Amino acid sequence: MPSEAAPPSAHQPGVARLPAEHEGKRRNWRQVTLLGGLISADNGESSVVSVLFPALRAALGLPLAALGLLVGVGKLVGVVFGPLWVAVAQRYPRKTVLAVCAGLWGVWTIAAGFAQNYTQLLVLFTIAAIGVAGSGPLVNGLLADLFDDRTRGRATGYMYGLSALATGLSGPLLGLLSAVEDGWRYGFFLAGGIQVLFGVLILLFLRDPGVGASEEHAGAAAPTERALTWSQARRLLRNRSLLLICVQRLTTGQFVVLSFGVTFLVDVRGFGNAEASYLTVVFAVTYFAGTLLGGLATDAIHRRNPRTGRVAAMQFTVFAYALGAWAVTQVAWSSHGAYLALFAVLAFLQGCTPGINRPLVMSVTLPEARSAAFALMLSAEAAGWALTTVLVGYIGDAFGLEAAFLWVVVVLMLVNGALLSLLYRACPRDASAVHAELALRAAAAGVGGK
Repeated sequence: MPSEAAPPSAHQPGVARLPAEHEGKRRNWRQVTLLGGLISADNGESSVVSVLFPALRAALGLPLAALGLLVGVGKLVGVVFGPLWVAVAQRYPRKTVLAVCAGLWGVWTIAAGFAQNYTQLLVLFTIAAIGVAGSGPLVNGLLADLFDDRTRGRATGYMYGLSALATGLSGPLLGLLSAVEDGWRYGFFLAGGIQVLFGVLILLFLRDPGVGASEEHAGAAAPTERALTWSQARRLLRNRSLLLICVQRLTTGQFVVLSFGVTFLVDVRGFGNAEASYLTVVFAVTYFAGTLLGGLATDAIHRRNPRTGRVAAMQFTVFAYALGAWAVTQVAWSSHGAYLALFAVLAFLQGCTPGINRPLVMSVTLPEARSAAFALMLSAEAAGWALTTVLVGYIGDAFGLEAAFLWVVVVLMLVNGALLSLLYRACPRDASAVHAELALRAAAAGVGGK
């Protein structure tokens, strides 16, 4: 048993440990930059379809509903394959699985550029989306292990902000390809090549901190058995907060605006494809601002009101988004700049979302179950994305995009915001249960706080 006169060691708290801790934090932020770049790369094939759909539609003779089906089916596969990639990553190194599914799988995105008809494009696009389905839950699980609850909002906002900024700035470059014969093919080639590049970078530079590494009682954060079991799945399905967040993601209409935004400006407001593609830059810059400022703000709100602060912040952004969506899609403005300004407001509000709902999920689930929880949440999100984009495509063909936006975005977001009221009771209860469980594990294992 150590005595009070024992010499200082690297394992005892003290000044000598601070430089290593500081370097560890800096290294964690570098990991976030790498993960943000990976997410951006994984958004590449969706960006090609969303930005270049007017050109793609002309080349292959497609109806508007084809855009909804491409985006919808691409997201729907995540409902099945997101959890499957998590199961694989719980049996093999997360780093390796992430590099394969979110990076090297980009060869299928490249293959989509060789499609000769809509059927081939749909099949290859869907196969490419199978790999991308694993990136969301695995990346969010890693992020929870890199940062503690006080800084997760800022870290999540930074990661998703970098991703959106890179994705949006590439929009005008993709828009220029609309003037090139078969330019949409080059878009897929470029997107797939970047995915493969990031797969290699993940293998070389990503550091997995280990499950539960950021928790207060890190040594007792996760049990030895990490495999995804039916028992674990049943526990997640009994988590009321997680289920309500899943319902919220299933019924959100936010994703429709970016997927159909360029086509809306071209078909409904009469802008050219290249001109409308600048929407992605405005969207990216203001989304990035929303992730950074929103993450900082919600972390501060959480510190002042740790019980329900994040829930209130999320509900506010949802209702504000519904109002902004009405203004940008239901009112005919006289200038291109007015649309860009209003889309910027929507992007800012949407950018606040990851810094709110990701930390909420992390706070109500145990460390070893977080990747599975994110797989469940992102599966619901993917299903909602698929459903809303398909609906907008078909309603847009029948009644016009303006009417489709009214019902699938504005009205649905109002319902969505009302549903969030149920989280005011559920989240504090489930977060307290997680904290109590970790404390019990620490006491049983004789592990002190950090």
